[in-house]
Amino acid sequence: MKGPETESLPLRNIKLKISYDGSRFLGWQRQSEQAAGKGRTVQEEIEKALEKMHGHPVPLIGSGRTDSGVHAAGQAANFHTDIARIPPERFVPALNSLLPLDVRIMDSCEAPPSFHARFDARARTYRFFLYCGSRPCAHEMPYVWALGRWPDVRLLNRMASCLRGEIDCSAFTASGDQSKTRTRYLYGARFFPEGEKLVFEISANAFLWKMVRSILGTLIDLERRGAQAGEFSAILESRDRSRAGPTAPGTGLFLWDVRY
Repeated sequence: MKGPETESLPLRNIKLKISYDGSRFLGWQRQSEQAAGKGRTVQEEIEKALEKMHGHPVPLIGSGRTDSGVHAAGQAANFHTDIARIPPERFVPALNSLLPLDVRIMDSCEAPPSFHARFDARARTYRFFLYCGSRPCAHEMPYVWALGRWPDVRLLNRMASCLRGEIDCSAFTASGDQSKTRTRYLYGARFFPEGEKLVFEISANAFLWKMVRSILGTLIDLERRGAQAGEFSAILESRDRSRAGPTAPGTGLFLWDVRY
């Protein structure tokens, strides 16, 4: 709560690194008044903790949205605080003491006054974990797509190699996406093994709605059918979502890192 010692001081801008288990969330973004009460969101949970600390509402700005069921290891966000007595790094234990266990603050630091977690982000990286063994343990099920087989990783990487540069990604967005432009700059995509899992990693300046899941679902579907590597690039160039494959499930998808 604002006290006499803070009234004349400028607000500090605090940047957070956040992890969360998306299994029981509708996603990151705060719900509208009409949708309120239909489920939890990560943004709302953190804003409730911030309000308890400050004694008044504190808006939280996220680097981007994640959908229902999608997890995060490195979501970024920022807020402005009028509490002068707490060092920036102490917001980690302070907020974690007020948050549910499926949301954790991993790091906190002071950012420049003009820093904006969404608009200043240069690259966002997602990782999707596919379980390729015969049967994952029960506790792993919410965090993998249980494929149950090892796909042809070389073919998948050949197909994914075209995901680099400035690209119109219309073929891999969901209907209802309200983005002003569907062109994104992709830094690259790759598959690599990790134990009994296959990891799909993709980085871009930003993503369309369900874009990562649409790309992965299409790649796995083409690989399963033994398609030629060029078929994926043809779908990409067509800008036609009806030519792409199914959307991969949300389980297994993590917002892994945000770079500034």
